[in-house]
Amino acid sequence: MEYQFKIKINEGLYLRNPEETELGRKILKHSVELIYKLGFEIFTFKKLAEVIGSTEAGVYRYFQNKHKLLIYLTSWYFGWITFQINFQTNNITDQKVKLRKIISLLTSPIEDDKQTSYIDESLLHPVIVAEGSKTYLTKQVAENNKLEFFQPYKDLCTLIGSVILEYNPKYMFPRSLASTIVEVAHFQNFFMHNLTSLTDFSKKNKETEIVDFLDDLVFATLDRS
Repeated sequence: MEYQFKIKINEGLYLRNPEETELGRKILKHSVELIYKLGFEIFTFKKLAEVIGSTEAGVYRYFQNKHKLLIYLTSWYFGWITFQINFQTNNITDQKVKLRKIISLLTSPIEDDKQTSYIDESLLHPVIVAEGSKTYLTKQVAENNKLEFFQPYKDLCTLIGSVILEYNPKYMFPRSLASTIVEVAHFQNFFMHNLTSLTDFSKKNKETEIVDFLDDLVFATLDRS
């Protein structure tokens, strides 16, 4: 079954829409690859320009700074994963099965979506796991929130929260549990690969253990409410 995916990104995050030009799409594609390879702190527009055969000034014509580029990529990911959840759970009527599918989609390794040729989701996912929280753990979070830079993340949590309430209409904290699912999926993945003493999960069994953990956490919580 084919689908068309298009997410509207907040216009305040870019100076020129990168999806509309070949250079802009190169910026998106190679920024994901470079942040994955180098890490966000080491990543610079100068290094990006060298890779794409452009100038640093050319990159700045699209993005004011690398933090807004990271928010753009994070917004794009959350929009993409929200689309995937809607697409892949559309015909599931059992809310428990639907929640488990959502947990699996948020936790399991992601394959590159060939219909989005300028972004490799298999690389973007670990970038979000490692770097995504840096978009809002800043002194500017309140200002950026007023500009609605984090709306795709909020939309994802609203979607998950609605499924939680469909499963258990009496549950009092659907948004809190929804954001907890997303953050646990990311942080436990990061800990598993980098800070192993903070988790019980191993690289050997990979993300399947995190899926089992979140299943246990979510349904133990919902079933006793």
